[in-house]
Amino acid sequence: MNIRKMLLSLLAPAAALIFALIIAAIALWVVGRNPFDAFASMWSFGTTPTSIASMINRAIPLYIAAIAVAIGFQMGLFNIGVEGQYLLAALFAGWVGGNIGLWSPLHITIIILVAVFVGALWSGIAGFLKVTRGVHEVISTIMLNFIAFSVIAYFLLNWFRDDPTSLNLRTPVFPESGQIPDLNWIFTMFGFSEPRGIALHGFFFVAIGVGIFYYMLVKRTRFGFELRASGMNPGAARMAGVAPKKMVLVTMLISGGVAGLVGLSTMFGSLHSYTQDFPRGLGFTGIAVALLGRNSAVGMALGALLFGFMERSALILDLEDTPKEVVQIMQGVVVLAVVIAYEVVNRMIEKREIKAAAEATRSVDTSEEVTA
Repeated sequence: MNIRKMLLSLLAPAAALIFALIIAAIALWVVGRNPFDAFASMWSFGTTPTSIASMINRAIPLYIAAIAVAIGFQMGLFNIGVEGQYLLAALFAGWVGGNIGLWSPLHITIIILVAVFVGALWSGIAGFLKVTRGVHEVISTIMLNFIAFSVIAYFLLNWFRDDPTSLNLRTPVFPESGQIPDLNWIFTMFGFSEPRGIALHGFFFVAIGVGIFYYMLVKRTRFGFELRASGMNPGAARMAGVAPKKMVLVTMLISGGVAGLVGLSTMFGSLHSYTQDFPRGLGFTGIAVALLGRNSAVGMALGALLFGFMERSALILDLEDTPKEVVQIMQGVVVLAVVIAYEVVNRMIEKREIKAAAEATRSVDTSEEVTA
């Protein structure tokens, strides 16, 4: 029965991916491009060492953003403010990191702690408003996003700017002690050629650590049990002694703390400071990755890698006069199809469980009648 349930669960993402490929093929056909040739080009380009490094670099922040969102999802909270939280955290972490010079492990640790603190503080505002004034977290986090964007613009222009005469607004560049070495040696270790022009970000291992932390927190701690119980049945959790307001506040703080790490991969790996063109949109895409991975640590990792692969492989479409927006269509369809497919599969599993329970009840009643 467990094997059948597992196979049904695997059917949902597989069916969603196939459906997305069909929709993308139709879109390619509409614009006059052979779908098979386009998919072959994307696969060939996306599986080179350089593309694999780029894919992983793109996946790292998406994975961390998805975990930040998933922590809230576990309790039925929708932290839609990851975007503002990670950008504000990156700004302050970039400013602190560029103005100190310490022993490298300590320097890097301080940068990470600053990012976690700022992200948690900004998310905690939404949690505080919810438990004290009943403000829904979706409303407060959306508003806090726009406030964060304005705060970033003000501080970057007036306080944290490295060179007042430069048109390129940025915080001071990290000294060497605040930079994490790249991981290109992994490719040569396994017999592959090194990526050209792209360095595999060293923050990769931190992302793995965040994934392990998420799994242990949710699946192996009392807090994780109370978190999931509050999400599934708040009333029952409250009757069991779980303090709902405390859980909301702590959950938002942890979610925001993780969100603060989203921008550090790019900061440590390539930019070494916060710039006016710092990558945006990662928080919103992280929501899609969390939905795609069904809040599972492994599932979200696979979803982030899928998004990273599609974004990287889409670059070859531009060179072949094919609209790369086809990939955006694929991403949207994958998420939508996965949500629908999982709901269908869940209903199938529920029907099977109800049928099995009914059959078990009938067999028990029959045995009692025979005994009587």
